[in-house]
Amino acid sequence: MTKKRKVQIGIAAVLVAVLAFGGWRYYTSQQKVKEQAAAAQQVTQVTRMDIQSTVSATGTIRPVNSVEVSSKITARIKNVLVKENDTVKAGQTVAMLEGKDYESKRDQAQYKVTSTKQKYDRVSYLYSIGADTQQQLEDAQYDYDTAQSQLAETESDLAETVITAPMDGVVVGEPKTAGTMAVQGSDNPTVIMRIADLSSKQILAKVDETDIGNVKVGQDATFTVDTYPNKTFTAHVSKISQTDTANTWDTQKSTSTSTSTSSSSSVIYYYVTLDVDDPENELFPSMTARVEIHTADKQDALVVPISTLKTDANGSYVIVRNPDGSEENRYVSVGIYSDSYVEILSGLEEGEEVVSTYTATKSSKPSGSNNHRGGPPL
Repeated sequence: MTKKRKVQIGIAAVLVAVLAFGGWRYYTSQQKVKEQAAAAQQVTQVTRMDIQSTVSATGTIRPVNSVEVSSKITARIKNVLVKENDTVKAGQTVAMLEGKDYESKRDQAQYKVTSTKQKYDRVSYLYSIGADTQQQLEDAQYDYDTAQSQLAETESDLAETVITAPMDGVVVGEPKTAGTMAVQGSDNPTVIMRIADLSSKQILAKVDETDIGNVKVGQDATFTVDTYPNKTFTAHVSKISQTDTANTWDTQKSTSTSTSTSSSSSVIYYYVTLDVDDPENELFPSMTARVEIHTADKQDALVVPISTLKTDANGSYVIVRNPDGSEENRYVSVGIYSDSYVEILSGLEEGEEVVSTYTATKSSKPSGSNNHRGGPPL
């Protein structure tokens, strides 16, 4: 055998070895792909169970009745007679304002009433004997009536230096301290203290537009708060706002405001008010509540895992695995959704096997289904 022949045989052997190794690598990689694909699937049976559909929302706990106590006059606070967490009754004196200026004005008004009354009595007598005219009598009467009106006003202002509780409740937060100037006004008055009835509370929750149609007055709900992570509280839907939280439908708003609103939020939210059950008075105002509103219940419903449900242009379908191992896409009609399962109204029979993949998500459900994103941001 020549040297050249030996080189050719060696090269051929190397090529055969390379091709064999490449074929082995390809085979093992394909087997691995098949194993991964098989592992990414799970076969479950169509079964029956009781399911519950919920709408998730986030809200803030607040008292049903509360009031900000402010002054109808401008004066410095003289005394504050209550402190935070004190229980007060309607009509109870809770603070006093400095009243020297108002006492002075009252005294001046009282003096004017006395003098105008004397003048009126004198003119009235003179008129009765023909010494004064009708006009003089009317002028004296006017001055006297004006003085009485001014006296009533100053007495009312002086009475406003005594601040009373407008309702039964608890002082929430620290009141203003003595020496603070209490300013009257309709736009930005000084809030001397806040009083709330903590015996009854509500949740003001935001529900997005895809779910609001499923929420009805009277529905039950459960919720949790961060301070009691292992405890579930109950509530009941009492009111559903007919306008979204930003009033975006209001055409009287400026274009810039509407543009700013739409650009800052891609979802429309509606306020839902829920009455809270809190017999042990454990909840505080402003706590964040994560709410699950129970919108529908089905007993003994035919269900499949949500992960098995898929959609295309023709509707919702599942992959059915037949007894012989073959698979087919079968279109179904669906009912309500729970956190993990969807009700099947038609298209499947109990006991049939369906295939789920871990890539399937609940977001593929048709529009109008319940949303479980955990509620909107506060």
